[in-house]
Amino acid sequence: MRFLVLVFALFPMVLSANTLRVIDGDTFVLDGQVIRVHGIDAPERGQRCRSGAGRWDCGAAATDYLLSLLSEHPVRCDALGEDGYDRKIARCYAGSIDVGGALVEQGLAWAFVRYSNDYVAAERRAAHRARGIWGAQNETPWDFRTRRWADAAQDAPDGCPIKGNISSNGNIYHAPWSRWYGRTRINLSKGERWFCNEAEAIAAGWRAPYVN
Repeated sequence: MRFLVLVFALFPMVLSANTLRVIDGDTFVLDGQVIRVHGIDAPERGQRCRSGAGRWDCGAAATDYLLSLLSEHPVRCDALGEDGYDRKIARCYAGSIDVGGALVEQGLAWAFVRYSNDYVAAERRAAHRARGIWGAQNETPWDFRTRRWADAAQDAPDGCPIKGNISSNGNIYHAPWSRWYGRTRINLSKGERWFCNEAEAIAAGWRAPYVN
């Protein structure tokens, strides 16, 4: 049986493989703990990119690649800190593979230089080879999120565009860049609601949608 190993502070936690859930190309869940991969920013699930051949689902490609890495190798994560969304920021390895570095090398994530320069060299190599997102000029995920948020906030109640949906899968929130945002309808009589930010949704007991 394969094991996932999550390292927090000085105490390792050994987790069975069925605790793995992937949210998008740089975020996943182990044993209920949300992990944000250090030093990278991958295309959002609802994001498409340009290439010489047209447009492609870069967000889905990044997510699928992360899922493949984590599913096929033993995983170890070293927590480096936390963000404002109750997520652990961690450097993660799939076997001997640096997960963040692999995504950047494949052209499936940007080096998130706002927070770290660790993967700048990997990004340069990917850009030189025109891999993935570097096959054409593409919008960064941080610009994509900003644009989608501004557009959705114009029509949302009180300018709060995050949709808190209730389904058979539980209480799921969809940010404006979510792949399912446009098809999600809010029914206030069912207890569904709008949120002004992700931290508010998480605090109220909603979670981001899983892929697997």
